Amino acid sequence: MLLYTSGRAPNPRRVLMFLAEKGIHDIALQEVDLNAQEHKAEAFRAKSPLAKVPALELDDGRVLTETRAICTYLEGLHPEPNLMGHDFEERAFIEMADRRAEWYLLANIANCVRHTHPGLAPLEQPQFPDFGHAQARKVREVAGWFDEVLARQPWIAGARFTIADITAFCAIEFAKLMKFKPAEEGFAALQAWRDRVAERPSVRA
Repeated sequence: MLLYTSGRAPNPRRVLMFLAEKGIHDIALQEVDLNAQEHKAEAFRAKSPLAKVPALELDDGRVLTETRAICTYLEGLHPEPNLMGHDFEERAFIEMADRRAEWYLLANIANCVRHTHPGLAPLEQPQFPDFGHAQARKVREVAGWFDEVLARQPWIAGARFTIADITAFCAIEFAKLMKFKPAEEGFAALQAWRDRVAERPSVRA
């Protein structure tokens, strides 16, 4: 298999962390240069029609292009260590936490960065700064809610580390581009959780 990735973008990083947590080392990596617009080239669009990374090309030539779908496939191939739930009930609650981290935290951070950071201008045209700043306010509201959750439990989805922690961590790290740091916002539990995740080998892989 071949994984098309871009190391600085949060969604590819989610898959790379997932691979590292699983101990999967036999998937080849192909870097896609977003700044050079390689993701919009005809050859890549043939594999990922919406010009998105990551994309996992399977041995039979089919391509998975959504982060969660890629991780679901890899979880099926490598069930342990389990990151997505052992039974239907746990899977549902982990998916809920992961979707919250993806749609209410990461998506708002991405919108803020895309529309306010000058370095992202080549990738986001036109930029709408007012929209970006409004998204920044939403990020802080959602981060405050996650801070309350993490004051009650050790991990995003509950008692153990899961894919939801990977998604939330990649979101918080990407938020550095909007100058967001949990501790400086008064979110002590969120900061403590972030620092614990940062110590995991998968972060440095």
